[in-house]
Amino acid sequence: MNDTPKQSWFSRLTSGLKRTSASIGSAITDLVSKRKLDAATLEELEELLIRADLGIDVSARIAAAIGEGRYDKQVSDTEVKAILASEVEKVLAPVAKPMAIDASAKPFVILVVGVNGSGKTTTIGKLAARFRDEGRRVMLAAGDTFRAAAIGQLKIWGERTGAKVIASEQGSDAASLVFEALTAARSEAADVLIVDTAGRLQNKSELMAELEKVVRVMKKVDASAPHAVLLVLDATVGQNALSQAAEFTRIAGVTGLVMTKLDGTARGGILVALAAKHKLPVHFIGVGEGVDDLAPFAARDFANAIAGIDT
Repeated sequence: MNDTPKQSWFSRLTSGLKRTSASIGSAITDLVSKRKLDAATLEELEELLIRADLGIDVSARIAAAIGEGRYDKQVSDTEVKAILASEVEKVLAPVAKPMAIDASAKPFVILVVGVNGSGKTTTIGKLAARFRDEGRRVMLAAGDTFRAAAIGQLKIWGERTGAKVIASEQGSDAASLVFEALTAARSEAADVLIVDTAGRLQNKSELMAELEKVVRVMKKVDASAPHAVLLVLDATVGQNALSQAAEFTRIAGVTGLVMTKLDGTARGGILVALAAKHKLPVHFIGVGEGVDDLAPFAARDFANAIAGIDT
């Protein structure tokens, strides 16, 4: 088996997480190269991990693991980074789950949720390309009927990926559109239907009512739909991602996460905090604009990339 794509993805992941690994790695090097591992050093290590958005609990656990058996000794930055990667992997491994498409659900309906600007529509396009490359027939539903830009963007992705797009005019009823899309996807024997949704979290009650209506209408066509609810989170929002995950899980019953824009931030550690707090499956991560810059999430690769370890 040729694993060149794996290597090229890892190099993209590593360069995408450069800002995160550089901020953590250089701080670790500065800290441990100058003095022995004492209480003050461990406290500073813990603080730098918290600043990198790994979360208080995980940061404390990593600092404790670094201190174990090494107290008052000189340690190398390589050793500290290896422990960091190992501890991060332990947190991420349980949530690193590939997205499984149940072939018996025809179409397999994926409801995509997230705040405006999180990269929802782009993620849908990239997923459509991925599923098409796997030989699946894909349809897209432009359920974010509030924004003309979202509808237009989805149509462009439809042309690019050969996926039929069901869309209506801006301002039309999202639930009616989703009903039409699911009916069409069934009659045309599509394998996957990906549904975009509005993301006005500042208007929670309206958003909740709309999502509930969309799901209710879906169930009239297929009682088992949606088969997956994907939450798209933008890594650059840092700690805000935690409250978004809580909110959308409550509103829409999120079954898995996609984290985008990891290349645009030094706060890639937020994915670790998310895994520790919400324990939601992480299906995909994105480290760029290209169609190949979204890939299935692998815990070890991410842990090594965040710690700045080349594999």
